[in-house]
Amino acid sequence: MALRKLSQKEAFHFFTSIGNPTGTIATSLEDFLKDIKEVNAKSLEFHFEREDFDKWVTNVLKDTKLAREIRYLRNQKLTGEALRNSLYSVVSKRYKELTTNLPKK
Repeated sequence: MALRKLSQKEAFHFFTSIGNPTGTIATSLEDFLKDIKEVNAKSLEFHFEREDFDKWVTNVLKDTKLAREIRYLRNQKLTGEALRNSLYSVVSKRYKELTTNLPKK
């Protein structure tokens, strides 16, 4: 479920504040991982503070393990590049766990 391609409606749309989209949209966990490295750090902070990432991961991707890891980061009060790097690390680790045992195409 967490690795499927999402519709535009289900995709994660990055904003820097309410009403200010960045134009970056993640339609998969793989896209989300790539976008964490590329999107403005202010966008990451905005969504992180609002708990948007863990809500999306829980409700859309149905990955409670990853959502729990993201929530754990909140206790560390991260911002800027520290937030980007930690979030990337957590999502990357989970992505590798999910894709390691997939059959080759």
